[in-house]
Amino acid sequence: MKSVIFLLLFTSGLLCTAIGQPKRDFSTNSPLVKTSQGTVEGVTEKSGIRAFKGIPFAAPPVGQLRWKEPQPPQPWKGVRKADKFGPRAMQRAVFGDMNFRSNGMSEDCLYLNVWTPAKSGNEKLPVLVYYYGGGYMAGDGSEPRYDGENMAQKGIVTVTVNYRLGVFGFLAHPELTKESSHKASGNYGLMDQSAALRWVQQNIAAFGGDPKKITIAGESAGSSSVSAQMASPLSRNLIAGAIGESGSLLSLQPLATLAQAEEMGLNYAKSIGATTLEALRNMPADQLLETTAKPETPRFRPIVDGYFLPDFPVVIFQAGQQAHVPLLAGWNSEEANYRSILGEEPPTVENYEKALQKHFGEQAGEVLKLYPATTQEQVMDMGTQLASDRGTGFSTWQWIDLHSKTGGKPVYRYFYTRPRPPMTPEMGDASAGMAGGVIKANDPTAIKMPPARGAVHSAEIEYAMGNLSTNKVYSWTKEDYKVSETMQAYFANFIKTGNPNGGNLPKWSVVGSQGDVQLMKIDVTSAAQTDQNKRYQLLEQIAGKKTAAR
Repeated sequence: MKSVIFLLLFTSGLLCTAIGQPKRDFSTNSPLVKTSQGTVEGVTEKSGIRAFKGIPFAAPPVGQLRWKEPQPPQPWKGVRKADKFGPRAMQRAVFGDMNFRSNGMSEDCLYLNVWTPAKSGNEKLPVLVYYYGGGYMAGDGSEPRYDGENMAQKGIVTVTVNYRLGVFGFLAHPELTKESSHKASGNYGLMDQSAALRWVQQNIAAFGGDPKKITIAGESAGSSSVSAQMASPLSRNLIAGAIGESGSLLSLQPLATLAQAEEMGLNYAKSIGATTLEALRNMPADQLLETTAKPETPRFRPIVDGYFLPDFPVVIFQAGQQAHVPLLAGWNSEEANYRSILGEEPPTVENYEKALQKHFGEQAGEVLKLYPATTQEQVMDMGTQLASDRGTGFSTWQWIDLHSKTGGKPVYRYFYTRPRPPMTPEMGDASAGMAGGVIKANDPTAIKMPPARGAVHSAEIEYAMGNLSTNKVYSWTKEDYKVSETMQAYFANFIKTGNPNGGNLPKWSVVGSQGDVQLMKIDVTSAAQTDQNKRYQLLEQIAGKKTAAR
């Protein structure tokens, strides 16, 4: 009898000890992981990758927490199911290529998702934290193109992160600044990203990741976000590497200052009849979102708030005050279409030269030398190159250029040129516009864009993340899967080692290592190329003259 009692007590003690220890049972189809807030139960995919979806990394930013920096999430007792994506951030349907798997839409949106190949909580695998694009107006970590399962199969713990968007994520207002202990407002979406990074630092080891090997990445607004996290004192010490796909905050158009953004926010509030901060916070989320549909509503985006961004990002990078980590970044061959240069005018040589005169004035001749065109075909080609360069291309170039000079770590630049294949028969013919949105030919209300002349904005995402099969819109070919294999391998190598090279991949040289800038052209046949930067230097010079003339 005594031996039975002892056995029961001993077993009970073991159970109590187990309950008090971190749960890292990865052996079942419902893996358990103990986080700093509580235990989460994920799912095991057919591939063997363990997925944990909809984990809160901050308190719901609702009520009095609307337009507050993210607060710590509340702990929970027992086991929390992590088998469904959390709600996406408040947003309007502005892009046609976004496909969500989220649990609806809500202000309560600060959730992240983890995919891990680890079989235990002590493997110390490299980590990827990915920020979605969408112009700071739309997007979600549940989008299939960002799915982390395939990157996890490369031996990388992969995380996608939600953050507040639009007016919910970037409104600045004098009353918000006054109530802030940092005397700043705006940039809440960027602070959400930073809070998620801190959560990953604290918890990713339990998922088999190494908190000292976190690479952040993103496309478009997500890429700009990466440049912001590198520049911010809140985040720059939390990362080991950075990947940027098409864009940065170091653009030809400088960010608004806090004072400018406060004035914009104050005018916006008055325009919707909200004369006090209390009135703004009491407005239902759906109603507040609907006000942003008006054409006169300003676009809410990152600003120099004096806290998250203590100065203009270009100044921070010039001074070498950014995160000193390896950077891999680049952009696509058709980030914008020639229509943004010519408007609705036919693409003739005469109209092209007139458009350059309109856009660049006395510098038009210099621009024409670097973007020459003597035929209609050349006008469309050079117009597309110029449109791509003066927007996304320039901002990414300046980020790469400055970091290579002041960052103290290797920088790798790519140029992505693989056009998407035709759409599947079910979808019909289509073109992809600047936002990467799909436009069906049989949609009479759609704005018709000229056929794509290269790799449009956002076209590379599925290739880089190994997710072509998740996109049923296009008729992917063996060549597309070859490009994806190459690009994903470069990314995976970089995440693991800070260097994209390895295996049988074409050799990718560091920027500035051989005089002129070295870059990797990524396509069916990928190869190193040289770029002397003359185009971007001219655009920078023109922008400087315009600023000085104001």
